[in-house]
Amino acid sequence: MTSLRGPAAPALAALLLLAGCASVAPAPHPAQPGVATASCEALAQQFSWPGLHILSTQRVAAGTLKLPGIAEAMPEHCVVTARLNERKGPVDGKDYAIGFEMRLPTQWNGRFFYQANGGLDGFVTPAYGNILGGGPRTNGLQKGFAVLSSDAGHAFERSNPVIGAATFGVDPQARLDYGYNAVAQLTPMARGLIAHYYGRPADRAYLVGSSNGGRHGMVAAARDTGGYDGIAVTTPGYNLPLAAVTQAWDAQQFATVARAKKGSVPDLETSFTPAESQVLSDAILQRCDALDGARDGLVGDLAACQRAFDPQRDIASCAGDSGEHCLSPARKQVLAKVFAGPGLYAGMPWDPGVRGRNWREWKFVNSIGPRDAIALAFVFVTPPSSPQVVSGAGSTVPDFALNFSLERDAPKVYAKDATYTQSAMEFMTPPAPTSMNSFVARGGKILVAHGAADPVFSVLDSIKWYEGFVREHGAAQDSARLFVVPGMNHSNSGPAADQFDLVDAVVAWVEQGVTPQQVVASVRGPGSNAPNPEVPAGWSANRTRLLCPWPQVARYRGTGDAESAASFQCAP
Repeated sequence: MTSLRGPAAPALAALLLLAGCASVAPAPHPAQPGVATASCEALAQQFSWPGLHILSTQRVAAGTLKLPGIAEAMPEHCVVTARLNERKGPVDGKDYAIGFEMRLPTQWNGRFFYQANGGLDGFVTPAYGNILGGGPRTNGLQKGFAVLSSDAGHAFERSNPVIGAATFGVDPQARLDYGYNAVAQLTPMARGLIAHYYGRPADRAYLVGSSNGGRHGMVAAARDTGGYDGIAVTTPGYNLPLAAVTQAWDAQQFATVARAKKGSVPDLETSFTPAESQVLSDAILQRCDALDGARDGLVGDLAACQRAFDPQRDIASCAGDSGEHCLSPARKQVLAKVFAGPGLYAGMPWDPGVRGRNWREWKFVNSIGPRDAIALAFVFVTPPSSPQVVSGAGSTVPDFALNFSLERDAPKVYAKDATYTQSAMEFMTPPAPTSMNSFVARGGKILVAHGAADPVFSVLDSIKWYEGFVREHGAAQDSARLFVVPGMNHSNSGPAADQFDLVDAVVAWVEQGVTPQQVVASVRGPGSNAPNPEVPAGWSANRTRLLCPWPQVARYRGTGDAESAASFQCAP
């Protein structure tokens, strides 16, 4: 294993075979379609579950709901909004519950889809069933899944916009709900509601999510209770507390070369300008682009690039400050430190997607703003910080991030006390992540895709997990696959082919025995359903690429249209 530094199942199987996704084993219990047998309007009166409070039910007629980027309108379905386990917080006296929404299509494919959401949760986003990647052309609801979306046990506090996403961190149970318990509580309830509405249980269940939603998926597989047959995730932040610490540390490094200030703190965006990002990206491409056999603006062979690229040698040095084709020695030194990482979490690989807008947003805005810093202050450290730490006199969220100490503060993500009896590293991360023994033993399948240029959750961390999984289980191909997406930033975007469907792939694997040997990804060029403005002008608007199971690489065959995935093959 290469290591780095630091609704018709038969039709679906045929489609994947045409895409070159391997041979088909005997079908192991594919889901069977069904139809609603209960009344949507009467669900609040007819369905009960311990701790459940149904707030509303509404039938949505076919063709009346259309979503941006998705050509076909949504099918007829029932929308259920509800709360589970309503309670009063013992620390802050505030009201808590696990809020959720379910969308139940009248014509059902026999499957349950848990839509795990991102960030700090706190919002019940519509339960459409996002299939991941950039600009999806369809979704789970349209495919016929019964879909659930939740706020993971807490609501955004609109009266306190500075820390409204993280105020729940003072409540011990809300922390656990966010970490793992909301999924554990909602899953059997959702299965019960599905059985009531359709007159029979779901044949198959899937959990799908990205970022923190990807973490939910990894945690669900590791804490397996038999709830899910397949899990599909992208950008899984399964070590989220350590990634947040690293974000603060990275911000501190960039602050040393910032050229200006925003108020009292360094303006991080001036530390590494878009032009300087381009200099780095170009240098990586110059050294690594052709390693997969094609000069196409992507680095397909990530492992080889890490061995080949040397920032000190391959990036021209300026005599003074950075220029159009060079970087100052100080900035090169900062980049080397940031990409190596502080040691408690994986560093980042060199990939030309560093020029992506999303990369800059995470490194220079979110790292010291209302995402990573807020999560660190109130959710990931024990005990949680006082609101005065980030909104008191002379103190701001950026101040907190830029003064967060690896020696003094980072150990608090492992801390617990009489009130907070589980540390962030216990309630946020999957226990024994490379094992997932129960999930594996009963035939569960997990697909992971991760952008090579993810600026917040390093793809190297996912590679480390996968290689550990392989060492522990041997034939990991029977249970898990990791696909690295060249150029892709956090969950999507960047100069990348970021449009792909992991949901069809995991369903085919679970229900048809079609092992995903490759996934075809598309760019979102001009004229696509959801154009990506970062697709380079020299690329075909319809470019496709193979995503290959790690550690294989999509290598150019030597002939054929280099804009087509058909001209590439997955190979060592």
